[in-house]
Amino acid sequence: MHYLLLFLVLFLPSCTPKHQKNQKKHISCEYIFRQSHEFFFKTPLPLHQIRSAYPWEGKYIAGLPRITKEFFRCKGNPLNPVVIHTPEGKEPIKYFDCPGGKKHGLPLREGQEFVYPCLLEILNYLQEKTGKRVVITCGHRCPKHNTYADHTPANWNSKHMIGAEVDFYIESMENQPHTLISLIQQYYVEHFPEDKDYTSFQRYDKGNLNVSTPPWFNKEIFIKLYLSHEGRDCDNQHPYPYLGIQVRTDRALNTKVTFDPAQAQKYLRH
Repeated sequence: MHYLLLFLVLFLPSCTPKHQKNQKKHISCEYIFRQSHEFFFKTPLPLHQIRSAYPWEGKYIAGLPRITKEFFRCKGNPLNPVVIHTPEGKEPIKYFDCPGGKKHGLPLREGQEFVYPCLLEILNYLQEKTGKRVVITCGHRCPKHNTYADHTPANWNSKHMIGAEVDFYIESMENQPHTLISLIQQYYVEHFPEDKDYTSFQRYDKGNLNVSTPPWFNKEIFIKLYLSHEGRDCDNQHPYPYLGIQVRTDRALNTKVTFDPAQAQKYLRH
């Protein structure tokens, strides 16, 4: 054993390859000379910065998902059955549903998908104040799905097709629609305290509507209350009362919002 150790000590260093032994002969050094007026720059200490939010952060209010335009995508489904309507004295008409919001986009404005911001603001305000989830039963409807959902003439000019209308209720508050209407009015009092055009709500009593309760309206929105037996279509087959909000005035442009068939056709086809 001792002889083996002695052998390793004496003979292994001589086994180093020649190219490794000669490496030091090829090493050259270059000295760095500095003039008297030159100096080293001092590295400044790093400043504390607040971390910017990740894309998935900031999307919750009161523990509930923040409502965005994604919640408004058309609920059409090509698997829905064909609807056959037979006008009096005419041939039957077949209505087929659209491929749905995953196959086409939202209404377009200046090349971007668009939903009127006031609808998002109001729905998020309701979630924040109630702590309950808003259930959007109908947001955007493409023209094909709009006709499939309700082919009656009263629905032909639906603002759902231009991103200016939404139907919804709130979980566990399904039978408290008047409480929600009061909260919507409170939203305008808080955000436009000195503008009577927004804080003052009137009742629409001219009739010719598909609801029995006179709607509420201010400068910006029109609120309809559908009772449990009203406004039933393929998007609203639940048994609850629900609210429908239509946009009357574009706040950013200060112009009236009216249905435009050409605008209804402006949505991205995938």
